[in-house]
Amino acid sequence: MLISQISKAKFTKSLVVLVLMVTSMAGFAQLQTAVQVVTNTNNAAESSQRNIDRMSDQTEELLVQYRTVLSEIESLTVYNQQLEAVVNDQNSQIQSMNAQMTELESTNRAVVPMVIEMVDMLRKIVEADVPFRLDERINRVTQLENMLNASNVTTSEKYRKVTEAYQIELDYGRSVSTYQANIDGGVNVNFLQIGRTALLYQTLDEKKSGWYNTQTKRFEELPDRFNSSIKEGIRIAAKQAAPNLVGLPILFKTSGE
Repeated sequence: MLISQISKAKFTKSLVVLVLMVTSMAGFAQLQTAVQVVTNTNNAAESSQRNIDRMSDQTEELLVQYRTVLSEIESLTVYNQQLEAVVNDQNSQIQSMNAQMTELESTNRAVVPMVIEMVDMLRKIVEADVPFRLDERINRVTQLENMLNASNVTTSEKYRKVTEAYQIELDYGRSVSTYQANIDGGVNVNFLQIGRTALLYQTLDEKKSGWYNTQTKRFEELPDRFNSSIKEGIRIAAKQAAPNLVGLPILFKTSGE
């Protein structure tokens, strides 16, 4: 009976140990499972965080690109508005130029004959005038006549050149000047031009003097008494002497000379 109880007690103890071992193994297995779950969760969280970070970078990059595109669109809008204004202005200018061309053609038909007549009249004036600086003035008229047939010179430029020539002729009437040129017979002399009032000359050796007689249309020699006054007049015109009163011959010959 006692043996049976002892054996029963040992069996019970063994059973308890076995139960404890089974329970311990089950708990360890559960612990391993829990650790694996936590590890997998952490890995998944880390992977998700990486995905989030990557998506955040992509989102930031897309946002920068979006802002850049918006800025370019704004710049293009301003440029297109400015370009449209320029095009409209050019169209207005083209229309204005077309209108001016039509008006200019009509104006040319009136101006061109007038310019031709002005040049023709200028030659007559020079040829009939006191013959001071005659070669220079004739050459100017000849250049104007050649310009009239030049297709590369506008009508406005032709008119400007002609009026400029008239202004030069007008200024001659208010000027006092001296210059060297050949007189009849090829003699080189100093001329004294006093507007259109008098054209006098003196030889380079200052021994002979003369004038242009507007009545006879010829150069004529003057008496020796005029040599000093004409010499002084030439010096004043050349700015070699201070302005002063000089007695010069009148424009017509008296009966006593």
